Amino acid sequence: MTSSTPSKPHSIAVVIPSYKVRAHILGVIAKIAPEVERIYVVDDCCPDSSGTFVESHCDDARVRVVLHTVNQGVGGAVMTGYEAAIADGADVIVKVDGDGQMDPALLPQFILPIVEGWADYTKGNRFYDLTHITHMPAMRLIGNAGLSIMTKISTGYWTIFDPTNGYTAINARTAAHLPFDRISKRYFFETDMLFRLNTLRAVVADIPMDAVYGDEKSNLKIGQVLFEFMGKHAKNLAKRIFYNYFLRDMTAATFELIVGVVLFVFGVCFGIVHWISALATATPTPLGTIMLSALPVLIGLQFLLGFLNFDVANVPSRPISPFLPLRPRAAREPLKAENEAQLDPIE
Repeated sequence: MTSSTPSKPHSIAVVIPSYKVRAHILGVIAKIAPEVERIYVVDDCCPDSSGTFVESHCDDARVRVVLHTVNQGVGGAVMTGYEAAIADGADVIVKVDGDGQMDPALLPQFILPIVEGWADYTKGNRFYDLTHITHMPAMRLIGNAGLSIMTKISTGYWTIFDPTNGYTAINARTAAHLPFDRISKRYFFETDMLFRLNTLRAVVADIPMDAVYGDEKSNLKIGQVLFEFMGKHAKNLAKRIFYNYFLRDMTAATFELIVGVVLFVFGVCFGIVHWISALATATPTPLGTIMLSALPVLIGLQFLLGFLNFDVANVPSRPISPFLPLRPRAAREPLKAENEAQLDPIE
């Protein structure tokens, strides 16, 4: 690694989900620094048999190929790699795609915040350097910007951007506490990871990077998943608010949210009812009735803005990894057999 990496040795593992990346994966493996102790290539039932291809053409002793008999999506492949890395005693687990878009030379920057102890999870951010944004296809730029806004709201990580970026690193202690059986296994994986990390109060840091776009093809079509993602974001937002402001703790923000919602909904409903009544009877609405509708709406908005301000300031800031048990019981339980799992159709 670079000289900026702490001298204390840490076991670094890299997980590479492999699905239709046969043309690029050997090049990705070749660029991974020798300081990485183990590389897990997870063949997610690839139609090109990329796992077998790696076994036959790669002589890197660090590489371990794991074969899925059923396609589980990128999330399923990554979690299989996490399980193997945790079982082998890794301290930090880096996830790199096998399509060549992510430069393995950036790996020291991704692990540095974790080994230095000021982050539990790091992820790439292709939007950090404005000069690099021009390299990104327009549809990806617009789609990722929209998804980033929704992710900020649903996950509570207001300071991060580019949520679909798959270049990530995680402290193994934190990874061991994630509910692998509940995390989305398909395209929503990276975003759902952020939601789950927030439930642990893990610290997430963005790492500036520039993506490389060559002849590889992305399987993610923003237009196809936009409405699906909106529904999942809404569900995660509701769960996050319940977990953080009602179940785990109750603060002044909890009462701001309750009072704000009640006043806002009352004002809107009251106004709509009297507006419809005025239209039906062709009579003007009294000023007092208008004020009785407008005031609760305005006051409710003030309370909701107060809650939003608290939520933005409530982004986790103290790493949780040092306080977590090394290997919780739940993390030792193997994932359900792939053939028994209820999986979606292949993407």
